[in-house]
Amino acid sequence: MIETKNDFVNVSSHLERMAEIQPYKRAVVYPVSRDKNGGIAYAHLTFQQLAAESERIAGGLRKAGITQGTRTVLMVKPGPDFFALVFALFKTGAVPVVVDPGMGIGRMLSCLKSTRPEAFIGIPLAHVLRTLFPGFFKTVKVWITVGRRFFWGGETLDSIRNGAVESYHKIMTRRDDTAAILFTTGSTGPAKGAVYTHGNFDAQVRHIKEHFRIGSDEIDLPTFPLFALFDPAIGMTAVIPDMDPTKPALVNPEKIIEAVINQGVTNMFASPALLNRVGRYGRSMGIKLPSLKRVVSAGAPVSLSNIKCFSSMLTDEAEIHTPYGATEAVPVISIGSREILSETGKLSEQGHGICVGAPLNGIDVRIIRISDDPVLKWSDDIILPDGEAGEITVMGDLVTRQYFENPEADALSKITDSTGFRHRMGDLGRKDEKGRIWFLGRKSHRVTTKKGTLFTIPCEAIFNNHPEVFRSALVGIGKKPDQIPVICIEPEGKASIDKKKLEKELLAIAGKHELTKDIKIILFHKSFPVDIRHNSKIFREKLTAWAEKQIKTRNG
Repeated sequence: MIETKNDFVNVSSHLERMAEIQPYKRAVVYPVSRDKNGGIAYAHLTFQQLAAESERIAGGLRKAGITQGTRTVLMVKPGPDFFALVFALFKTGAVPVVVDPGMGIGRMLSCLKSTRPEAFIGIPLAHVLRTLFPGFFKTVKVWITVGRRFFWGGETLDSIRNGAVESYHKIMTRRDDTAAILFTTGSTGPAKGAVYTHGNFDAQVRHIKEHFRIGSDEIDLPTFPLFALFDPAIGMTAVIPDMDPTKPALVNPEKIIEAVINQGVTNMFASPALLNRVGRYGRSMGIKLPSLKRVVSAGAPVSLSNIKCFSSMLTDEAEIHTPYGATEAVPVISIGSREILSETGKLSEQGHGICVGAPLNGIDVRIIRISDDPVLKWSDDIILPDGEAGEITVMGDLVTRQYFENPEADALSKITDSTGFRHRMGDLGRKDEKGRIWFLGRKSHRVTTKKGTLFTIPCEAIFNNHPEVFRSALVGIGKKPDQIPVICIEPEGKASIDKKKLEKELLAIAGKHELTKDIKIILFHKSFPVDIRHNSKIFREKLTAWAEKQIKTRNG
């Protein structure tokens, strides 16, 4: 049978299928308590139980007025209720709206308001927030508290469960029907709501399972809540880590390692910041994690030293994968640590950029001329030859088509193609002779000087080679095309560092490389501002403003 784009597709069907073929396998495992000696106790739901729970909740949601198309704010911590609610919303055809709470209350509220939500499901703290700022939720008609309800009105999740007595059959949504609105972090501009369809989610499930060759016996430790949602659909057991998901850079390494060992975790998602923290601790303690088959790290570029460090805990058969993508399209490209350690990592340290690998099967990646203007219609004339630096564009079934009611963002990021549309990633890169993509940095972060254009990732790699540099960030002072390049340094030792000596050594290194020879200003920063989602992406806009003040002070 030939599948058409209007065939019925509902992402919750994946959970139903897993409940049929592996009903007694654990779907969600979560920590519930610790004894006086620090030992941890876990509880779990099987796939059969999770499917039944989501069906029961879906029936209750429909009675409460949450039906197909209802935009529903979801502010619930990772755990069994979170999984059951998300799949229940998918079953009803409702549209969960998900925003990172770590982006700050003001920005988060503005994002939520922009979607004109009609329902609100959240923990008590989330309801306290909405009572303090009622103006942002004037369109909401249905309120549901996950946990104890205090002085505010509405239903509770328990009453929703208890009110559902009849069986519930999922809504027959189509491939192009909206499934969710997921907001970007806004690390390089205003946060935007990416519109995910059931077809997008369905494609993601297939691509992830096929590319990473995930088997039926897999157990995952998802340290980023949204990635956890793929586990029940793929058939992996999701072990909820004992951590604050909004602060991966400050995670307790012992608790992550404890979960891997206790549960026999085979797959783990970790942001580069978490990978670094856990890897450094594990290597210093001589810890081994033999159950891990693969580690997936994304959200920001992963350094070679970070990969080497964490790899010290893995078996020779295990591999660290660093897929590339964005909220609007993920994953689209991927590479494994074997290729990085044996070939591409050495080139990255020399300023070639970071190789993110080859496109996943079915994903079309093209490099086009750099432009800050909209490209309304696709033309092959804007494609650059292999080896030349340009903007990365992607096309495929997992790529989101639009932002929620944001035509300006659509114009800047989407290109109409005769066979569909392409998404402009806003990232710069080049394609090598093997078809691999080399990431060079964000388009908005390039530094344009009188002598030429500098890209962040290649330039920073030169400075990052110094053992006393934890990380660096290239910023441009002034207006394009007459910017002054400045390199900001976050030292490794921080407190005990001899800054004058280090500055002299770094300038000497810079002078030996064609990429960096024109960088004459070095500034030291105690701790770079980073994104709230992965604690890894550097907020270069903030760093640029800081650098401008430092230079003004230095010049009197």
